[in-house]
Amino acid sequence: MKKNALISLGALCMLLGLVFVIIPGPSLIFFIAGLFCLSFYYPKARDYLTLCQKALTKSCAYIDKKLAR
Repeated sequence: MKKNALISLGALCMLLGLVFVIIPGPSLIFFIAGLFCLSFYYPKARDYLTLCQKALTKSCAYIDKKLAR
């Protein structure tokens, strides 16, 4: 029961992320939340979540450098 609920929540978040790519909204937050929920049971989702975390860390460091000037 818990596994099905978590997978359903992850799928719903991923779908909302796709919808918010088309219309203005917080698509990145929903993508990451969906990957987080799915990563408990799917190792490939865990790999994608790690990739997103690294990319966000890099981009935040870049923005911090640019704003520090």
